[in-house]
Amino acid sequence: MTTNSSTAEVSKEPDRAEDREGFDEITILWISEGMSCDGDTVSLTAADQPSIEDLVLGLIPGLPKVNLVNKVLSPSLGGEDFLAPYRAAVRGELAPFILVIEGSVPNQNIIEGDGYWTSFGNDPETGEPQPLNWWIDQLAPKAWAVVAAGTCATFGGIHAMSGNPTGCMGLADYLGWDYTSQGGLPIVNVPGCPIQPENFMETLVWVLYHAAGSAPPPPLDHMLRPQWLFGKTVHEGCDRGSYYEQASFAKDYNSPKCLVKTGCWGPVVNCNVPKRGWMAGIGGCPNVGGICIGCTMPGFPDAFMPFMDEPPGGTLSSLAIKPYGAVIRRLRGVTNELVNHEPRWRHNKRKLTSGYDPRWRPS
Repeated sequence: MTTNSSTAEVSKEPDRAEDREGFDEITILWISEGMSCDGDTVSLTAADQPSIEDLVLGLIPGLPKVNLVNKVLSPSLGGEDFLAPYRAAVRGELAPFILVIEGSVPNQNIIEGDGYWTSFGNDPETGEPQPLNWWIDQLAPKAWAVVAAGTCATFGGIHAMSGNPTGCMGLADYLGWDYTSQGGLPIVNVPGCPIQPENFMETLVWVLYHAAGSAPPPPLDHMLRPQWLFGKTVHEGCDRGSYYEQASFAKDYNSPKCLVKTGCWGPVVNCNVPKRGWMAGIGGCPNVGGICIGCTMPGFPDAFMPFMDEPPGGTLSSLAIKPYGAVIRRLRGVTNELVNHEPRWRHNKRKLTSGYDPRWRPS
């Protein structure tokens, strides 16, 4: 499973416009011992464009051979056998590797005396639990790339909400927003509570193509999210969006209309789930009657609570659009009625009335 740094194979593509080196093999060290529910790993198993199985079986052309180490997906029985590649990476004996962190990072510095918030294995010498923070401190400086999976890992999420006792934060808050990996990449944040399966796999595959030397770094926004996935709002891809501009709002969750007044934050949340769906293109919160609560955003959950209350901006925007939307809705109704009839020349009478003249010739 491990690849020694001194013997890692590197492939070249001399026919390209510029010489770019890429790895033939790479390991993904996935740690989900952050403050989390393992929901991101569970969600990942639903991906099929591509699937995690396609990745590890080498079925995606042009990618390096991938060795995935994840406690949920690992065939290992656990214990030190499972931890072996992580310990090898700490010693500098495994490279290159991509470090994936799932779950928010607690603040160990606020603990007075002994104790820890969350751990991953035990120290071989002392037998004491090794905190997640220790592993991040050891592995992040050596990682070729670092990926934060899910909102807890990206921005802190539920565990970092106001009043929490752990001082939780996102990975970039912990390592610094200017962190750069061994591969020259910033942290790659893929938020979601949990991650949308294809969003994560698509991002990971892009990072792997970059590792192979056949793609540029993935473009990220100012919060280090993949720009092509989080560059638009929920509202811009929502099946219900057209109801908004017509000032046609749902008053309960049984309505197919816009859900802004029932607590949906879609117009201001960066997420592509309504456009992409959840599994096999099906689902996506507002598409199936669920309001958007902003789970991909740095301000989640505090900025979006209490859930199911109409957002402050929703009240103002719905009032502003109400007269415009009412007029547009009526005008569209008139046009709809006009185009909902067939032309008069479609009949079974004895005379052609379509305007076609069989004797017409160009002059």
